Amino acid sequence: MENKLASIFKALGDKNRLKLFERIVKGETCGCTLINKVDVSQPTMTYHINILEKAGLIISKKEGTWRKLFVKKDVLVLISNYIQELEKSGGNN
Repeated sequence: MENKLASIFKALGDKNRLKLFERIVKGETCGCTLINKVDVSQPTMTYHINILEKAGLIISKKEGTWRKLFVKKDVLVLISNYIQELEKSGGNN
């Protein structure tokens, strides 16, 4: 599990990927709408989306010429559980 979490946090360590992930969590599902929300070129956005996908944060499904993006809900649960465990074990401050 440590390797999975390290991969997730590494992928989210870039401000553009973090912005993209936030937008996808909020329901943006297509690169055509995401491109207007972040200040990157289309090839750069594709690069960042591929990293998020390889880290297991999102999945993509091809629908015609569009690539629809979805958050993997189990990853949100994993991140949340990890943070809750950290709070339990050291949240004395």
